[in-house]
Amino acid sequence: MEAKQIALIPAYEPGEIMIDLIHQLTCAGLEVIVVDDGSGSGFEDIFIRAGRQAKILRHENNRGKGAAIKTGLRYIADTCPEPYAVITVDADGQHRPEDVQKVLQAVDENKNALILGSRHFTGKVPARSRFGNTVTRYVCRFLGGLHIYDTQTGLRAFSHRLVPALMTIEGDRYEYEMNMLMAFQKEKRPMIEVEIETVYLDDNSSSHFHTVRDSFRIYKEILKFSAASIAGFLIDYILFCGLLAATGNLALSNIGARLVSAGVNYTLNRKLVFDSHGSVLRSGVQYALLAVFILMGNTVFLRGLTEYGVNGYMAKIMTELVFFLFSWSVQHNVIFGKEAQVV
Repeated sequence: MEAKQIALIPAYEPGEIMIDLIHQLTCAGLEVIVVDDGSGSGFEDIFIRAGRQAKILRHENNRGKGAAIKTGLRYIADTCPEPYAVITVDADGQHRPEDVQKVLQAVDENKNALILGSRHFTGKVPARSRFGNTVTRYVCRFLGGLHIYDTQTGLRAFSHRLVPALMTIEGDRYEYEMNMLMAFQKEKRPMIEVEIETVYLDDNSSSHFHTVRDSFRIYKEILKFSAASIAGFLIDYILFCGLLAATGNLALSNIGARLVSAGVNYTLNRKLVFDSHGSVLRSGVQYALLAVFILMGNTVFLRGLTEYGVNGYMAKIMTELVFFLFSWSVQHNVIFGKEAQVV
């Protein structure tokens, strides 16, 4: 590889293993930049020793992983001549140097892509980590249309071309990494996964991920990204409930609510979610055909549930969940263009 390679390590209260990691990375020819994210005086000795082989940047107070990464990227953009490649590496030793090199190799071959070190969670994996990653993977896929296997990997590499965009992505803590994926998905930027070994040391006890607080931040961003679908559902459901209460006619209420919500959903999806610049006539006709098909299936399924004994209001929610995935897939892959390139 001809370009300079830079390892960026966001570090909060790191252990001794970070010193070994820095030594291995520098021996492999990487320039190492560490951002001390407000670890405090109790960790001063570790950062002094780390500074013998790495550049140390500091936050006076803990600001979060995303803020630390952006601090490092700003320093790199201001001081490093192009071309260069950057890889973010976690400080806890769970990214092997050989995997770092493997992911960087993919950057050399795909300079406009975000390269993700993708764990497949084989071997001994803490139950909390396995469950969290699995849930997040499917939530991202179903709500955000994001087909990434390891959405929470911290091993991410990219060329200097992507640094300006990465510095503008919102989020200061763990949600920054999720926002990064969502932004690349929305902008149809390429993302490529490279399989790496799954490593968890001491049952992942060194992780600073707060299960409730940080999971809320991550899922909040996913839901925000899917706001158009949520808004369409709420409009549809409120109108359905109002019409059903007024007329008592299940089919009429469902059709009337669907006609209004479909128009709102089409407009929001085209402009905000998929940012489509294609023909309004073409996408409008395709969406209308999809809406008619879904309305027919939706009404039949809804009536079937109520005849089976399910309450009408609950049956409506169950029906919408069933048809949501089909609708999203058709819009994402056919009506509003191809999905982001994820290999």
